[in-house]
Amino acid sequence: MKPKIEHITLQSNGLPSTQELLDIAGKMTGDYLLLNLKPTIVEMGDNALPRLIRVAEETDAAMVYSDYLAVKEGETERHPVIDYQEGSLRDDFDFGQVVLIRTKWLKKWGEEVAADENRHYQFAAWYDFRLFLSRCGLLFHLNETLYTIVEEDTRKSGEKQFDYVNPRNREVQIEMERACTEHLRLLNALIDTTSYGDIDFNERDFEVEASVVIPVFNRAKTVADAVKSALSQETKFAFNVIVVDNHSTDGTAEILAELARENGKLIVLNPSRRDLGIGGCWNLAINNEHCGRFAVQLDSDDLYSSPQTLQKIVEAFHEQRAAMIVGSYRMCNFQLETLPPGIIDHREWTDENGPNNALRINGLGAPRAFFTPLAQQIQFPNTSYGEDYAMGLVFSRQWRIGRIYDELYLCRRWEGNSDAALPVEKVNANNLYKDRLRTMELMARRKMNQ
Repeated sequence: MKPKIEHITLQSNGLPSTQELLDIAGKMTGDYLLLNLKPTIVEMGDNALPRLIRVAEETDAAMVYSDYLAVKEGETERHPVIDYQEGSLRDDFDFGQVVLIRTKWLKKWGEEVAADENRHYQFAAWYDFRLFLSRCGLLFHLNETLYTIVEEDTRKSGEKQFDYVNPRNREVQIEMERACTEHLRLLNALIDTTSYGDIDFNERDFEVEASVVIPVFNRAKTVADAVKSALSQETKFAFNVIVVDNHSTDGTAEILAELARENGKLIVLNPSRRDLGIGGCWNLAINNEHCGRFAVQLDSDDLYSSPQTLQKIVEAFHEQRAAMIVGSYRMCNFQLETLPPGIIDHREWTDENGPNNALRINGLGAPRAFFTPLAQQIQFPNTSYGEDYAMGLVFSRQWRIGRIYDELYLCRRWEGNSDAALPVEKVNANNLYKDRLRTMELMARRKMNQ
């Protein structure tokens, strides 16, 4: 018998309420639901619907989604999406605009949530539903272009990057956190923060109390500003600045050499290896004999907000008894004028649930600082994307991450930023890697909770 399929277009731009999805579930009589997640026109490709159904039948998937074509500013380009995995917990995971859902799972979800007031959402119903689907079966990515949309969001990757922490979306974020936390509970992957152990900051002696770590490659335009920002810190303790120059060829090395001659606090390391990413450069710095008790991040594009930043971070380590400290930053242009969304303070983080909610979001904030002995114990992955997020996930599994919600850092956006205007393939590769980190973290947490 030929499967029966029904078509629905959401009117809520991907954020339907629980009641809206329950209403859809109540009306469904077919075997499959073809759901358009946005109230914009979709043109299905030739044989696209039979293809989706055949794949669903052959794989027994709970949901099937595909690549698509996007018309953007008059140009049509292929828009690939990525495979779903267990760690694909970002609430903004890109399934595209059209998904095929097996009706029985929509109805099963409806039965569960109808009797559970805690799972009635205004914004997070789709997120809750697709997490439910991932617990029921396969979310299958078919890497074929089966439909065409008109892309309304024409912003560059660097402009979209911080949507998930826009303060205007706080109400949405709270609901998303609830849904993610319940999912982790059902997977036995929740972190109990009351079980954290204390840290002995005096386990060994250090030459200095803190080191500002700056990996750099070809940043002649910005590196002097960054280094001077670090060297100008006013502290009650000894500190140094460790710059790892990863074989720059644009004059960066000469700038650093001159700065080092002027200030003995500056240590420039030149790797012998040529296969180091940013994480590998961090490892070189934290394993160096001159690294301080606390290693504090500063990117070569950016600046500290004031000369008191380093002092505040070290004080926070001791006051909060934390293994890692994460501050708040302001988005700005090269002239330090504020850019939307302004202050990024990650107030979604709470002492009780931050380590769990960290699996839902794509970053933890900046500047990031680490208790050096623990960073040496774990070591950064040798990548140039997500290396800091990877460390944060591992730290949060076992030790407290402290927060500073005051502005400490200026994140400068300019055309030279490595993530200013990435092609979709690079965005996908970055997201795939962070999803893989979350998958590994889920596995580790379940193992720890056994």
